[in-house]
Amino acid sequence: MDHRKKNIIELTNCSLAQYRETDKLPIALLADNVRSMYNIGALLRTADAFMVAEMIMAGITGVPPHPEITKTALGAEESVAWRYVENACREVERLKGEGWNVCVLEQAHNSMPLQDFKCKTGEKYLLVVGNEVNGVDQKIVDMADVVLEIPQRGVKHSLNVSVSGGIALWQMASQFL
Repeated sequence: MDHRKKNIIELTNCSLAQYRETDKLPIALLADNVRSMYNIGALLRTADAFMVAEMIMAGITGVPPHPEITKTALGAEESVAWRYVENACREVERLKGEGWNVCVLEQAHNSMPLQDFKCKTGEKYLLVVGNEVNGVDQKIVDMADVVLEIPQRGVKHSLNVSVSGGIALWQMASQFL
């Protein structure tokens, strides 16, 4: 069995121009007051990997160009459609009004284990991830169609926002791939 690592040529899926023209999944990612530029870069890179429609940065969340974002995004800030909004609550309200299903990734009472969540064909999903310390704003949690939680069994009760966002995006995207 051949388990040689792939080289950069073998890993290249498409050009930047081809990526931009490719249909994206009906998933958008909103970063609510995420303070670390490294986390934003990592989330952009994950959004690129899973063909997310767009990434929205809100509140204190930093935006490209920024050296720390570039370091972890590895160019995904150029491939992923992204934009900044000042007020995450208003943006969630607006998108909800446009028919997006609001999925908040948070530890909350009556949350749904991530692995039990099923995306429906023809629906659009907004995944909201939050601040490294305070999580997603409670006003946004209250607006959610579903609150998703990643079950954890260890001593620590949380994961890094870019890690948890990546896990949730994989779970959602894999239902469309």
